[in-house]
Amino acid sequence: MKILLTGSNGQLGRELRRALDIKAPGDAVYTDIEDLDLTDKTAVATFLRTGDFSHVINCAAYNAVDRAEEEKRQCAAANIDAVSNLGLLADELGFKIIHISTDYVFDGKTYRPYREIDKPEPLSVFGVTKRKGETALLGLAPESMIIRPGWLYSPYPGNFVTTILNLASSGAPMRIVADRIGSPTYSADLADAITDIILSGHWSPGIFNYAGEGAASWYDMAVATLEYAGMSDLAAKIVPVSSADYHGAATRPYYTVLDKSKIKATYGIDIPHWLNSLRRCIDRINKQ
Repeated sequence: MKILLTGSNGQLGRELRRALDIKAPGDAVYTDIEDLDLTDKTAVATFLRTGDFSHVINCAAYNAVDRAEEEKRQCAAANIDAVSNLGLLADELGFKIIHISTDYVFDGKTYRPYREIDKPEPLSVFGVTKRKGETALLGLAPESMIIRPGWLYSPYPGNFVTTILNLASSGAPMRIVADRIGSPTYSADLADAITDIILSGHWSPGIFNYAGEGAASWYDMAVATLEYAGMSDLAAKIVPVSSADYHGAATRPYYTVLDKSKIKATYGIDIPHWLNSLRRCIDRINKQ
């Protein structure tokens, strides 16, 4: 077994490196854009043909949701073209792909947990490109696995949890959207699940949801973050606001809670409640 992890410097990528180093030491190769530009078809072909990989975990993506409304070409290159370049080689070289997608492929108007069979209706450039990446991959490499996570966070900079902690430290007032509901997902939990899937030897292609158990608004998550960080006084000062008060360039779905019954039944995965996972994440941040 030899695993290629792309996007290894991102939120999920860094947690996957941690999980793979523990559970599959020496079996993985880690790359990011400075090592391998997935939009370069020739470079991808050369790298993969000489690598003898059994699995590719693709965490590389364009994730700047608002900026994508302007940078459409860059977003499409990372979320569609790069994925296609991997898919084109999968059958030829015999490797299996786990590709990370997003809950933003849905429009958020169902107001019940989304299942994998529900029709995608993305609202943003980011969501549209991620959905096109899914369909391109399954068309080129139908034995691939696609995982759609909920709101990903980690102990590393650049996500909602660390942003809230930074705002609290700066003393900046916080007005947080309270009418968008989703499934907060600790990247470490997903990384463990992906690693366990590969090591299980059982391969079931197709689309799977993965997210923390339960549901929350962004406001709920912000309050819980500060309370677990020992800043309950600041948590009480967060002002809940509506989406109408948030003026982002991209349209975001109101409700993207995910049904995880398929991945739990297929792989016997035990998924923690988002509050328990958030507490573990905060504990790690406090120890850094």
